[in-house]
Amino acid sequence: MATTPANTAAPARPELDLGEDAALLVDLLKLATFIARPMREGVAEPMGLAPNDLKIILALGGEGELAGHELSDIMGLPPMNVSRAIAALRARGLVEPGKDESNRRRKPVQLTAAGTAIFQQAIPAMATVGGQLFADFTPEERAVFHSAAQAILARMTGGD
Repeated sequence: MATTPANTAAPARPELDLGEDAALLVDLLKLATFIARPMREGVAEPMGLAPNDLKIILALGGEGELAGHELSDIMGLPPMNVSRAIAALRARGLVEPGKDESNRRRKPVQLTAAGTAIFQQAIPAMATVGGQLFADFTPEERAVFHSAAQAILARMTGGD
């Protein structure tokens, strides 16, 4: 019987050998799916936000002014879902139209002062969720995970 090294996860179904790259991708997909719950319960809901609304506030707070199609690309959401979330956030006074003087057809949105305040309030809540999720990680493991995540993001976004 073969043993699995301590730092390599054994497949949930040993008869299904995905290979290392596919197994890593499956783990990443699972992580993306399961992270939604603590973000919803620990950040979005206490702030009175829908999960997609929170994602837009975080994207605008982190990236600055973005158009709907850019938000759709960043968030991996259908454009209609982004449009609905932007409309809801506008109705609540959390986002407002921006201006792109170099391209008048582009219709960006940006956080209002109230939206920026919500973004700032989300940071401690996210730190709490992150602290719970990474509680068992050593500082070295956190650094490795952060570095790997940054490398994947850079590759997927062209280094932006």
